[in-house]
Amino acid sequence: MMQIFLNIFLYIFLIQIFFFIIAYVFKTDKLTDLTYSLTFIIITLFMLMSHPAPTLPQIVLSVLVFLWGIRLALYLFQRILKIGKDDRFDKIRINFFKFLGFWSLQALTVWAVLLPTIYFLSIPIKSDIKPVSIIALFIFLLALTIETLADYQKYIFKLDPKNKGKWISTGLWKYSRHPNYFGEILCWWSIFLYISPYLSVSSNITIIGPIFITIMILFVSGVPLLEKKYDQRYKNNTDYQKYKNTTRLITPFPNSKN
Repeated sequence: MMQIFLNIFLYIFLIQIFFFIIAYVFKTDKLTDLTYSLTFIIITLFMLMSHPAPTLPQIVLSVLVFLWGIRLALYLFQRILKIGKDDRFDKIRINFFKFLGFWSLQALTVWAVLLPTIYFLSIPIKSDIKPVSIIALFIFLLALTIETLADYQKYIFKLDPKNKGKWISTGLWKYSRHPNYFGEILCWWSIFLYISPYLSVSSNITIIGPIFITIMILFVSGVPLLEKKYDQRYKNNTDYQKYKNTTRLITPFPNSKN
């Protein structure tokens, strides 16, 4: 199994390096997020087609990853086409090693998050879907719906010229400052829950996947960057400070302070 994990990491890394070279040469941001989401689809499809006899639980899991990847790819690609560039890369886009470092971290992230899927699509599985997996399936669909709705609400909000320079505090964003990230985290925890009935003692290490994406979102590249950005932009705005102090960070549930 370890050899399979290492082989898949190599494939993921090569995909990222290939598109990194294009992105660096043409100084474009249009491939970065698109490559991230498409790599999940490519690797999952490769694993599924490489399996000698995939069963229904494995096909269903693959479909879940496909749904997640396709949704994200379409959303991120149309977004970058509209805004033209991603300001996250303004300071590193022209620096070969810093830009390479980002793409390398992206490769590691894809691999780590996909660990449960890689494992599940590498072993023989009986054709029946476990009750826990069925529950996980519905949790995943709920999470994907939350993430999709949150992204859509923010996209529509930003399209309105009257909202330029404002922050969204309607819809799911009324209850959470980052409801899309809540959906994202829940998606990958539900994937792990889906495969949990099939785990052995040693394969429990695949829990690294949902833990990794949770840490990345909450403490590294997701929430901290946006919170810092908004804190600087609205530092003198009392309405934003009130919104921040009365709205949950992640979970889209009413706050007792509201």
